[in-house]
Amino acid sequence: MDNGKVITADKLTKKFGDFTAVDHITFEVNRGEIFGFLGANGAGKTTAMRMLSGLSMPTSGKATVAGFDVYKENEKIKRNIGYMSQKFSLYEDLTIRENIQFYAGIYGKSSKFIKDKTEVVLQQLHLQSEADKLVKSLPLGWKQKLAFSVAIFHEPKLVFLDEPTGGVDPVTRREFWQLIYQAAASGITVFVTTHYMDEAEYCSRVSIMVDGRIDALDTPSGLKKTFNASSMDEVFLKLARKAVRTE
Repeated sequence: MDNGKVITADKLTKKFGDFTAVDHITFEVNRGEIFGFLGANGAGKTTAMRMLSGLSMPTSGKATVAGFDVYKENEKIKRNIGYMSQKFSLYEDLTIRENIQFYAGIYGKSSKFIKDKTEVVLQQLHLQSEADKLVKSLPLGWKQKLAFSVAIFHEPKLVFLDEPTGGVDPVTRREFWQLIYQAAASGITVFVTTHYMDEAEYCSRVSIMVDGRIDALDTPSGLKKTFNASSMDEVFLKLARKAVRTE
């Protein structure tokens, strides 16, 4: 890891034929930071995240994630990050405890680590008495909080969250962000995409993509000052109006 930088990207680019999905993006993310990655549909966010998480090979440019090269060490990247997709990713027909232990096993953690950490997670989520219930019996908000806890169970350096609070109520969204703050306080870097501009205010820094490029990157207060805006929603709208492409 380079000087506390968990992600470094230098002119990172992804092309599909003649279409440039991600166009020479350059940025860094610091250890323990909550980094917001915003953009309208079609802006290139998901493609960029897939490259950074080792799931898609870049066309050109350079990048390291958790100290590993995205071209040569993508399997090491996968082992050192957590990932929570927009779509709920746990197994509905397994119990809460079985889901936790299954995903922990994928990362090769010891039986003692898994057993001890499972009890800690159940206690943090106040799910001790529900541990042997099927995941499908949980409300959506609880499923999302459980999915996040599973994504960071192996104590990764970095966790990618792809619109993690989509479809949940405002109270659950606030509770979910408390979990994010706790993770960041423990040293886990959080890379999050969201459609909720109030959530962008909770980030340490925010980048905004337009047509495959990063058009703005600063703290929320810095962006509002630069764009003479009263809210992140206003900043986003000013930039998104410039977009040429959609989905």
